[in-house]
Amino acid sequence: MEWIVLAFLGLVAAILGSIMGLGGGIIIVPALMILSDYSPILSGITPQIAVGTSLLIMIFTGLSSTLAYVKQKKVDIQSGLIFFIGSGPGALFGVWLNRDIDVDVFLIAFGIFIVVVSFILMIRNRIPPMKRRPKGIERTYVTETGKTIQYGYQPIIGVSIAFFVGMFSGLFGIGGGSLMVPAMILLFAFPAHLAVATSMFLVLLSATVSSISHISLGNVDWLYAMALIPGAWIGGQLGAAINKRLSSNNVVLMLRVFLVIIGIRLIYQGVTGL
Repeated sequence: MEWIVLAFLGLVAAILGSIMGLGGGIIIVPALMILSDYSPILSGITPQIAVGTSLLIMIFTGLSSTLAYVKQKKVDIQSGLIFFIGSGPGALFGVWLNRDIDVDVFLIAFGIFIVVVSFILMIRNRIPPMKRRPKGIERTYVTETGKTIQYGYQPIIGVSIAFFVGMFSGLFGIGGGSLMVPAMILLFAFPAHLAVATSMFLVLLSATVSSISHISLGNVDWLYAMALIPGAWIGGQLGAAINKRLSSNNVVLMLRVFLVIIGIRLIYQGVTGL
């Protein structure tokens, strides 16, 4: 039964992660930590194993989603590579921070982080994008309806933000898109669909760096990973297809509620030990 749950978890996390550019780790990590309290098979999961296994899964989610989004011509590959200049070292720094973190501290910190992310998702469509400064990278994107949208950023700002995104990726086992997507939309005026697709490309790159580090530290449970990977691959494709056809507003609303519930549960578990 646990393996069916893990396969379904990988599928749902990848679908939601791909739709919103989150990567799915923000769902997988807390789910693994919560399941460890109720299943004897999953009882050996530590924060380090949850994070390391999640990052390995996100390689497959990121690759699956990126391939689908590239076919839709929605990935800004050059911007993704520029952001990776920051997120790559940030991911390694996050892995280093994760090594000896206390379980209760991890649960409380991650719970607070998830609640903050839900708030960012709530306000991201209500804040007008900031005006771009000159002497930065300027790009245009033509939507499927023929509308031309201009967006841009200063590389140093993009790389700096990506460093912290990578740090959270390596520390918490998430893709970092929960921060990078709002940053791209609010600060750099990226069109939402382009931000999501480019974020998944960045998730692929950052997760690869982080997971290699976690594998070397022995923080990956390969049995759990094998159960999660098939759903993650299929979910990445499905999420990209849904993103193309549907508005994400309702999905964002459900995701926000889901994240708040998980965040509060993890904070409670970290404070009480239950």
